[in-house]
This record gives sequence, C-alpha cells and structure tokens, in this order.
Amino acid sequence: MSATEITSDGALLLRALRELTPSMELLTEVGELFAAAGHDVALVGGPVRDAFLGRTSTDLDFTTSAGPDEIERTLAGWADTTWDVGRAFGTIGARRGDMTLEFTTYRADAYDGTTRKPVVAFGDSLEEDLVRRDFRVNAMALRLPDLTFVDPHGGLEDLAARRLRTPHRPEVSFSDDPLRMMRAARFTAQLGFVPDDEVRAATTDMAQRLQIVSAERVRDELVKLVLAADPRAGLEVMVSTGLAEQVLPELPALQLEVDEHHRHKDVYEHSLTVLQQAIDLEDAPDAEGEDVVPGPDLVLRLAALLHDIGKPATRRFEPGGGVSFHHHEVVGAKMTRSRLRALRFDKDTVKAVTRLVELHLRFHGYGTGEWSDSAVRRYVTDAGPLLGRLHKLTRSDCTTRNRRKAARLAASYDHLEERIDRLREEEELAAVRPELDGHQIGEALGIPPGPELGRAYQHLLAVRLDQGLLGEDGARAELLRWWAEQERSGG
Repeated sequence: MSATEITSDGALLLRALRELTPSMELLTEVGELFAAAGHDVALVGGPVRDAFLGRTSTDLDFTTSAGPDEIERTLAGWADTTWDVGRAFGTIGARRGDMTLEFTTYRADAYDGTTRKPVVAFGDSLEEDLVRRDFRVNAMALRLPDLTFVDPHGGLEDLAARRLRTPHRPEVSFSDDPLRMMRAARFTAQLGFVPDDEVRAATTDMAQRLQIVSAERVRDELVKLVLAADPRAGLEVMVSTGLAEQVLPELPALQLEVDEHHRHKDVYEHSLTVLQQAIDLEDAPDAEGEDVVPGPDLVLRLAALLHDIGKPATRRFEPGGGVSFHHHEVVGAKMTRSRLRALRFDKDTVKAVTRLVELHLRFHGYGTGEWSDSAVRRYVTDAGPLLGRLHKLTRSDCTTRNRRKAARLAASYDHLEERIDRLREEEELAAVRPELDGHQIGEALGIPPGPELGRAYQHLLAVRLDQGLLGEDGARAELLRWWAEQERSGG
C-alpha cells in the first residue's frame, strides 16, 4: 500500500469495506440496534486496521456512547449470549452466530502512577475515545450504520508507511498504559510496523514504568510477540529500547563482549538465529503424526530463544585462548524455570521449556553414531513427549557458517533419527517401561507397595533401557538376582 493509494478517491476505503463484506449484515444490524436505542456506536481499532490490510477478523470491537447497563439492554434478545467480565472497564462481550463482539463505553484510561490496574473514566465522544487509543493505526473507526470513516490522527497514513505513532504524545500515552510499549514491539513482530523515533525515545526513557503492569498482562503480550510471524523483529525492539531488561533480562545479557580474537560467537545473535531456524522447521498447523510440531509452537520458540541463557554465567576463558561454557544447559534450565515462573507461565509450559533447555546439548555426545542402543533409548525416554520439539531445537541450534561442519551435524542427526525410528518399530520405544508391572514385581519379591517396590521398579526400568527387551521370564530372573544382591549388601 502506497501513500498515493491513500489519497485516491476513497479506493482504499472501498477495498476495506469489501474485506468487511462478510460481516456487513451484522455491522448494519448493530448500528441500527444502537441507533434505535438512542446510542452512537462505531467499529474501532484492530478490525478496521485489518480491513485496510486485507485481513479478515472474526472478533469485532465496538465503542459506544452507551454505558455497560445500556449495552446489555440494547443487546438483549439480539445476541445469542453476553458476558460482563470486563464491566469494570466498560466492556460487555457478546456472541452472535460464530462472531465474537466486544462493546466498550467511550473511555479514557490512566494509571495512577503506582498501581498495576488502570483507572477507568468514561468519555463523551468517539473523538475523545480515539485519542486514548494505543497507536494511530488503531485509532480509526467506522461509524455505524452509515459507515462513515473517522480518522482524526492520520492512522491510514501511518498504515501505508508501516509506522507506529501514538495519537497523543507518546510520553502521555505510555504513562496512561505502559503496556503500550510492549504492544509496539508486538505489532513490529505481527505486522511489520516500525515505531517512529519519538515512540522509540519515549519507550527507552520510560521502559522501567512497565514494572507497574501485572506480570500476567506482560506475559500475554510477550506470548503474542513470540507467536507472531517475525518475533525476531519485535525482540530486537525490546532489546534496543530497554524493554527486555524489564521483561526478559536474560536476553540482552546474551550480548557478551566478543574478545578481539573472536574466540566465541555472538550468543545474542546466535539465539535469535536459532529462534528463526526453529520457526522455519515448524510443521504446518494441521500436520499430524509422531514428532510433528505444528506451528506456531510457543514451547519450541521459547526454548530456542532461551536455550543459551546460561552462557553468561558459565563463560570461562581457558589457558591457550579458548572459551568454555561448561554446564550452561543446567544453569540455563534453572534460569529458564525462574524467569517463566516470574512471568506467571502455566506449569506445563514452564516444565516443557525448561526440560528442552536442559536437554539441548545431549545430542552432541552422539558423535558419528557412537551411542549404544541403550543411550538412544535414554535419549527418547528423557525427552518423552518433547522429542519432536527436541529434534527441531537441536537441528536449529546449528548456526555455523562452515558448510562442511553443518552438513556433518545434519547427517549425524539424520542417523540418530533413523535409529530412533528403527528402535521404535522393534520395541514400542515411545512407551518404554519395565516388562513386569508393579503388581508382578510385588508378587515375585513378596513385598507390599512402598519404597522398596519403587526401587525395584526403577531397577527394571534401567535394565529395560540398557538391555532392551528380555521377556517376562528374563526380567523376573534379573529382578530376583538384583533382589538377592540387595539382601546380601543390606540395601
């Protein structure tokens, strides 16, 4: 979209209206419904922006002169259902068919400077509402039902320039809601927009103000950024403006000073490259099958981004000019767990990402295929349901410019995957467990459930991993041999 298109006799507006055609009947109904009740209403924000970008939205946002109670009365009998979890912010949600709608009373939010929650004040006009929006590209509206386009702040011009500016001065906008600074980075990742110099400067000056926003709201913005089309671009905005120091300080910490002999690669750039390569390896969203990772995948992307965060704490300059990062995967796993918990990620995500960071170097002991079948079994068992992601993380972790080395690593991992597939066929490797269950172990040893039975189970599991399938009789013989040894040693 060019600036010329913007001024061309409403052609761009007509194109946007065409994008809204599937929703036009509903938009007309909404406009007539609110007009009959004596209220103004307009489609606003993301759906309007997306229509100009040629994107269709199934979620529609409206702003209105009606208060929350009046919104509910107006929608009664028309909406299939409504909900009011956002009533304190003037928002009533509704569903009509397969469309999700949100109606918000004209308002002007502001934080009081110390609390995590915005203070809500309702406004009196559409223009007053638009000036409180986060960016000019989101401060455009269509009045309903007559479809009058309202753009008092030049949002369409910014849309053409792929530029992010605020309707008000950025210092005022970010003071009202500091999370808008994170949204600037997110829109960079999602839409390819670029914050203008004033927005960047204000973000750099005010990044610390993000501390008053709840961890949950910050996390949600970070997730949207990481799952976007180009998370690298958004993360670079966060790092360059200081936002990352507030949200993910481990990321800018990867910008290790490279010594004059270049004895190690830039860990920050390496991590962003690994993230991009992991994204490139994601499978199609509708892909199915063993070890498939449909994209966008939050766990894989977070693991790719964070896999080396233990390096700054473990970097050592060795005699002779080398640099080491011994056990950085163990340190990094602990750091990952701590950071994701601080950001209030759910337990399953924390556990999965942490485990991938911990395992990401395991493959490098494989060499050219020296692992025994036992080691391959343990690799699969330790990864468990994360094996598909571990495959992609390990492959994406190769960023060397040495083509011969890269080809050697790829071939080695190809070989490992072939061995995994073969063992799976032979042994049902995905469900590795002892050949005797707990009841059979207790019966063979004459012991009740308890710690001793648990130790016996773990011994048979280790035998299964090391030796493969022995058959029930072989497993029972090994169990009795081990038990007799424990009794002799007093264990």
